[in-house]
Amino acid sequence: MRRTLIQVFLPFCFCIVPLLAAALVAVALPEDAKSFYVKHFTLMDSLILGLGATLFILQVPLTWKALQWRGGGFDQRPDRWVSNLAQAAEWFPMLGLLGTVGGILQTFDSFSTMSQVVPSVVIAKYAPAITSTGSGLFMAFINILPPWVVLLGRDVITSLGGGTAAASAGEGTP
Repeated sequence: MRRTLIQVFLPFCFCIVPLLAAALVAVALPEDAKSFYVKHFTLMDSLILGLGATLFILQVPLTWKALQWRGGGFDQRPDRWVSNLAQAAEWFPMLGLLGTVGGILQTFDSFSTMSQVVPSVVIAKYAPAITSTGSGLFMAFINILPPWVVLLGRDVITSLGGGTAAASAGEGTP
């Protein structure tokens, strides 16, 4: 029973933490913000979400593999991949800002033909530029969770397996 708990149940539970966190953030957003985002979804948002989802989908099985306790230690082969994929997630906020800057430039360009710019028009044209920032931040958030889950999960599993949490920290964690 203890072996099943340590080798199957706990790694599974730790692997669903990033999925649950992403869902919690999505549910916690105000409905008006979600509908605005969907209404103003851009190509840059598609790029960010597509790349982010791909990285996340790659990290989940690697996280599962990294949490496999095999008596004397953990499977360390996925550590490098989990770490590299998490580092790639650091680019998502920058991609989001790039999309925001592009949206701002497009907004300002649309004012070049107007003789007078009304503040409400500025707000209406500027607001969609923010969606790519939200996409970038969301993808960065969910893609930095798997390496954290590996670190925390290994400590918990090692403790339950009869070792000490400090012993797992030196085992090539990502």
